[in-house]
Amino acid sequence: MNTPLDRESWLTSLRQRVPEIPPAEALRKQAQGALLIDVREDNERATGSPTGALPLSRGFLELRIESQEPDREREILTLCGSGVRSLFAAEALQRMGYRNVASVSGGFERWKTEGLPVSAAQLDSDSAERYARQLRLPQVGEAGQLKLAQASIVLLGAGGLGAPAALYLAAAGVGRLTLIDDDRVERSNLHRQVIHADARVGMPKTESARITLAALNPRVKVETHNERLRADNVERLLSGHDLVIDGADNFPARYLLAAATRRLNLPMVYGAVERFTGQVGVFDPRRSDSPCYRCLFPEPPDAADAPNCSEAGVLGVLPGIVGLLQATEALKLILGIGEPLVGRLLSFDALAMRFRETRLPRDPACPGCGATAEFRGYEDIERLCAAG
Repeated sequence: MNTPLDRESWLTSLRQRVPEIPPAEALRKQAQGALLIDVREDNERATGSPTGALPLSRGFLELRIESQEPDREREILTLCGSGVRSLFAAEALQRMGYRNVASVSGGFERWKTEGLPVSAAQLDSDSAERYARQLRLPQVGEAGQLKLAQASIVLLGAGGLGAPAALYLAAAGVGRLTLIDDDRVERSNLHRQVIHADARVGMPKTESARITLAALNPRVKVETHNERLRADNVERLLSGHDLVIDGADNFPARYLLAAATRRLNLPMVYGAVERFTGQVGVFDPRRSDSPCYRCLFPEPPDAADAPNCSEAGVLGVLPGIVGLLQATEALKLILGIGEPLVGRLLSFDALAMRFRETRLPRDPACPGCGATAEFRGYEDIERLCAAG
């Protein structure tokens, strides 16, 4: 295992082989014809990049540099966040035969600090190809795709609803997905939880889902939490995200989720399935006209009145349909397009192949968001659900 001392020795050796120049000199050389390459990842460039820099992530540098710049005599300058990765990038270019390469010391942070010109982020060639069909939509375009790359979505559950939602959110280019689930893959899951595989039976669902998502889109950052949502961890797990996909299969988790999303001001994209029917809705505390989950279910129903899939059964494709609707609503919310399902509950009957929309206004007497609603702590919500 490398020690910090080993790393420092290696960096010292690297700096002896790779010239470093300050950002101001890099800007001057760029004006004289040098090629400046920003080797940071897409999500890092979301805050901007040096004007005129070529966006080419470190992981794709050796694969694509020859098509971008075949002239090995041209002066090339590499830049990263702080000036370390750019050293490795410059050394890689030297090994490929590029003879006039330098690294920008201090990286983009120093570039910004010195007030040098910065332009809005641009998609690199991989993203332009990967999301080509989506980019053609005027409601998305490059600006929308960059919004998706900066977005962070938490999915409660990597099962029937979370599986299809996660697959399509990753495919769409959402930058960060956080998966919360404490279950393991069972063979009975596979007819509907299409993110898993037979070879992964017994594996934690979060890890199985991460493997599939990484294979689908390695650019998406996937974080996993192999734990159950509880009063003592709900805010920690949800904080720092833009919205929540509700794929819970029990009422205690949903009520905790509803309370926490209101307190953290996060939209909650609700979904539920049973047998041949499903529901989708959006509860958005950022909007004054939005109901909350407890406007729909003020109190937890009896277990006999609300069986889960293992008790009541479910048609395998149904969670896929509902999960995709949830993913659609999440993308609309991130992009700020269309009309989200706020104040509306969309119900689907697979046997009749019929959608029905029901108005769901905010309830002034709601125990979750009404004028007299009082939050007494997440432990109180757990006790409420246990008594339901």
